Amino acid sequence: MRTVEEHQRVVADLISARAAQTVGLADAAGLALAADVTAPLSLPVFDNSAMDGYAVHAEDVAGADTTPVKLPVAEDIPAGRIDTLTLAVGTAHRIMTGAPLPVGATAVVPVEATDARVDVVEIRSAPKAGQHIRHAGEDVTAGTTVLQTGHVVTPAALGLAAALGLGSLTVRPRQRVLVMSTGTELVSAGTELQPGQIYESNAIMLAAAVREAGGEVVATPTSSDDVTQFSSVLEGFAGRADLIITTGGVSAGAYEVVKDAFAGGAVEFVKVAMQPGMPQGAGRINGCPIITLPGNPVSALVSFEVFVRPALRTAMGLPHPHRPRRTAVLADSLTSPKGKRQFRRGVYDAGAGTVTTYGPPASHHLRWLASANCLLEIAEDVTEMSAGEQVQLWDLS
Repeated sequence: MRTVEEHQRVVADLISARAAQTVGLADAAGLALAADVTAPLSLPVFDNSAMDGYAVHAEDVAGADTTPVKLPVAEDIPAGRIDTLTLAVGTAHRIMTGAPLPVGATAVVPVEATDARVDVVEIRSAPKAGQHIRHAGEDVTAGTTVLQTGHVVTPAALGLAAALGLGSLTVRPRQRVLVMSTGTELVSAGTELQPGQIYESNAIMLAAAVREAGGEVVATPTSSDDVTQFSSVLEGFAGRADLIITTGGVSAGAYEVVKDAFAGGAVEFVKVAMQPGMPQGAGRINGCPIITLPGNPVSALVSFEVFVRPALRTAMGLPHPHRPRRTAVLADSLTSPKGKRQFRRGVYDAGAGTVTTYGPPASHHLRWLASANCLLEIAEDVTEMSAGEQVQLWDLS
């Protein structure tokens, strides 16, 4: 059998980064920068008021803490006023937050420290020189690198780019993924089940996993176990995906449509020493990487977590490609098959530092995975563990 690490390398080698793209700010959210961002201007662009109040010469109101000072209000400066004003000694300008500071002003008195008049204002507080003024360039100096390659574009990063007047950013684009379920027994929700039929769940589940990992889902088609239909569906999406993920049709029985469709060797089908998720496949179809996962839902999602998610995030330059690893105290005993790495569903109590196995290990018990918050990772050479032992886990929360 292939080891988990060997198959992880195979999958990672198949999935490569797309060429960098320059996109509008709204489309850059959540992506990794492919180029540094250099500030084309300074922030603030000009000296401006940090408060609603009155621009003054600080020395004109130096004694206002003990004796209020009255000054004529010579101008009214709302935010957005574009003409250049000069503050004469012995006068004040009423000014709003963000409005440009008049030439000569050395402080701003908050409106709360005045009587708020618009003709002659009484000032009752003596600000220090420079107080309540936002100076040009104190946040960003033009020409400096403000965001570096690899930085994930957060809402704050978008705000900064917009404030600098940038309309686009150069990023690593999302991986475009086609998620395809196979099985003649599969029907869509809303259809009345016939004997032997089940509702399709893998494509919905894995599409959500792709999006959560940062990728883009091209489509989620379903195919029967007919090779011709399966091949026709794939051909219909030719050139639209950077990665194809299939589920089902890779085991050792009859009607294994994925195996049958790629019998010529385009995809290598292997057994990986793990539970769940032993049957796996990987290769290229017309140059497009394809990862074939088993059909049981728990096997499919665990396989995605172990093999696909890290490779996807790495190809997109996103941080933390691997789920956080923790060490916890096992709260109950468990058994594990010799020679296979077992991934058991669990409930991790971070406060207590303990983890409890959750549900049976079989790969069709999706209910338990839906409410688990971690996967216990049991090494290949471990067949039993007792309560109180230390165990490794993958934090899914």
